[in-house]
Amino acid sequence: MQQLSSRHLLGIKGLTPEDIELIFETADTFKEVINRPIRKVPSLRDVTIANIFFENSTRTKLSFELAEKRLSADVVNFSSSNSSVKKGETLLDTVNNILAMKVDMVVIRHSSPGAPHFLARHINANIINAGDGTHEHPTQALLDAYSIREKHGSVAGKKVAIIGDILHSRVALSNIFALQKLGADVMVCGPNTLLPKYIAHLGVKVELDVKKALQWCDVANVLRIQLERQQIKYFPSLREYALYFGINKRLLDSLDKKITIMHPGPINRGVELSSDVADSEHSIIMNQVENGVAIRMAVLYLLAGTSNEKKQVNK
Repeated sequence: MQQLSSRHLLGIKGLTPEDIELIFETADTFKEVINRPIRKVPSLRDVTIANIFFENSTRTKLSFELAEKRLSADVVNFSSSNSSVKKGETLLDTVNNILAMKVDMVVIRHSSPGAPHFLARHINANIINAGDGTHEHPTQALLDAYSIREKHGSVAGKKVAIIGDILHSRVALSNIFALQKLGADVMVCGPNTLLPKYIAHLGVKVELDVKKALQWCDVANVLRIQLERQQIKYFPSLREYALYFGINKRLLDSLDKKITIMHPGPINRGVELSSDVADSEHSIIMNQVENGVAIRMAVLYLLAGTSNEKKQVNK
């Protein structure tokens, strides 16, 4: 069985294009599994996985848990709000206590950039980054690129615009890395106050006019305004943001071509996307959600290193 070049998934930056293609090919197999009457395989039945989330999550946490259960893994869910972290326990002590219960893999979401990298240096389990602060969110970028591949046949050569709150988004950075590794042309678009100063150095185009960005692209990945991460006001109001950067059906109809709309969720309906766009034929948002389970199954399976015969995918 082919293996990834790393025993952890800490970020897209650490993956090779060959790693990404291997994840996609493995996800193709698992996509078939989750769409058949019996949606479960025994691939990870000897593996225990801990989901350790220090930040709120709905889609990512549920997607990982469902992926783990589809692979027959034993699953332990940890929430910091109901833990000894509230009593002052350190991240490393928390994880080491969980590992002492014979956990093989850790899926972690943390508000501090670099938390998964810190763990990878200090513990023996496989680490999967489910989002670290405003740094990276690798499985989201993988499922986004996989969804583009599924819709358009290939990522290479496609023009992808990432629109919205680039400054506070871990999705944006991971997407840029993934898309570039796969040969896509990338543009970012948003208010000047929500574009990082370093962004042009990443080899992406920068556009401040949303209509020009939409006219340029084949795919628009629209990001949520992350008000919970904003300590100051970066624009006058949500109404004004929606007026200048929100995407509605009228705007899409004014383009001279049909484009694909994506969103990592949750959607602020009426702000970054109107409902008539989010629920339209342009949107592949629900495909992203479905593909998230297949991609996370692929990542878990490959990182677990299931090389012996009793853990074959289709057994």
